Amino acid sequence: MANLSIPIWEKYTLSIEEAVAYFGIGENKLRNLVNSNKNASFILWNGRKAQIKRALFEKYIDSLEAI
Repeated sequence: MANLSIPIWEKYTLSIEEAVAYFGIGENKLRNLVNSNKNASFILWNGRKAQIKRALFEKYIDSLEAI
């Protein structure tokens, strides 16, 4: 099977590390956001691992004045 490489801006969900790179938010800040918003619509839980729903997180970020 070929190794598929999907550009980060086309992915539906991002790992914490990918979201840090994509959004320019520090890893600790992003982890704090995830931990304080565990039931937020922009988080998809895969077991204990949080995946960030890119488009929904973009909307969430757009609604904020500061992080």
